[in-house]
Amino acid sequence: MLCEFSIFPVDRGIHLSEHVARAVRLIEESGLPHRVCPMGTVIEGSWEDIMALIKKCHEAIARDSDRVAVNIHIDDRKGAKDLLTGKIASVEAKLGHEVRK
Repeated sequence: MLCEFSIFPVDRGIHLSEHVARAVRLIEESGLPHRVCPMGTVIEGSWEDIMALIKKCHEAIARDSDRVAVNIHIDDRKGAKDLLTGKIASVEAKLGHEVRK
């Protein structure tokens, strides 16, 4: 399963990287394959592992915030592996070159 999610406090102004970094640290510590992107993070893993991780991230942000926004997109494809890199590789194969990273 692939899950793209973003999480941030709504009541902490416009500079949120300090709060987002707290969540990214938890993602790194999880050991799940992931990619941090400008507007969210993509994680590959089981439903249980991903949801437990999102819950931890939510709790970490909510410690000092009264309002937390979480956006989640899920692609759950039975039997699929290495989606984090495989989906990009498939597009690159059709383009005939690497995509800009």
